[in-house]
Amino acid sequence: MIEDNETIDEFLARHTGDVEEAVRKAAAQEIMPRWRRLAAHEVDQKAGPHDLVTDADRKAELYLTEVLPRLLPGSVVVGEEAVHANPASYGAIRGEAPVWIVDPVDGTRQFVRGKEGFCTLVALAHRGVVHASWTYAPAGDRLATAVRQGGAFLDGERLYAGPPEPGRDLRVATSHPDYTTDEQKRDLLALRTPGVAPRPCGSAGLEYLAVARGESDATAFSWEAAWDHAAGLLLVEEAGGTHLTRTGEPFRITGGNELPFTAARDAATARQVVALLSGEA
Repeated sequence: MIEDNETIDEFLARHTGDVEEAVRKAAAQEIMPRWRRLAAHEVDQKAGPHDLVTDADRKAELYLTEVLPRLLPGSVVVGEEAVHANPASYGAIRGEAPVWIVDPVDGTRQFVRGKEGFCTLVALAHRGVVHASWTYAPAGDRLATAVRQGGAFLDGERLYAGPPEPGRDLRVATSHPDYTTDEQKRDLLALRTPGVAPRPCGSAGLEYLAVARGESDATAFSWEAAWDHAAGLLLVEEAGGTHLTRTGEPFRITGGNELPFTAARDAATARQVVALLSGEA
């Protein structure tokens, strides 16, 4: 438990392993037993045919909602499924209490199809600053973690994104066409230019991990939902990368960003992608 007058940094020094255990248990108990075993009644649509939710999403989020605030009394949880049920609960991200930002199954469509491209995302933020994150891909048992000013790691090995290789097209994961408006599609068309190789993204959390590992060069996303971005943005930052909106400012998890925005392996790549998205290149 957090002690009186203990800072979030002090809490993390004592409890990152406990959070990791909670994330792994949520996946082991509620997600993986349903992977490739979902019955029809365990899958529902939210906003449309591409916006799916399963019993695994709901039950994993409930598990984390019970466990995480016990580790950090006074904290609250903002989870994707709870916000769908009560949109007003999203406002806690802008509140004074520490907040756990949770996406129980990021990449639900891949999960439903029985593919491995999904993960569980948890980030701990306070007053708009992300202090720590956990990105867990249970199908491959891969865990990426980041602590602000403490580095980014994958299965215990330090991550360094590094600059892209000179002379090669930039590999950029973009918002998937199934989830974009016509206006957003037009914005992202700016990346279809010589020297850039855009492709539709899968799980946002795994795309951020690919940038942090240097396997991908950048993202270009057109939505703000903090549960998709908070964990991955810190992971990229702590691996040496950066993120920028079209106004040249860092992305804010509290909202009000000029979209699309990018997260990239290095500052030069981020500026290049933003210039294209802004029509300035």
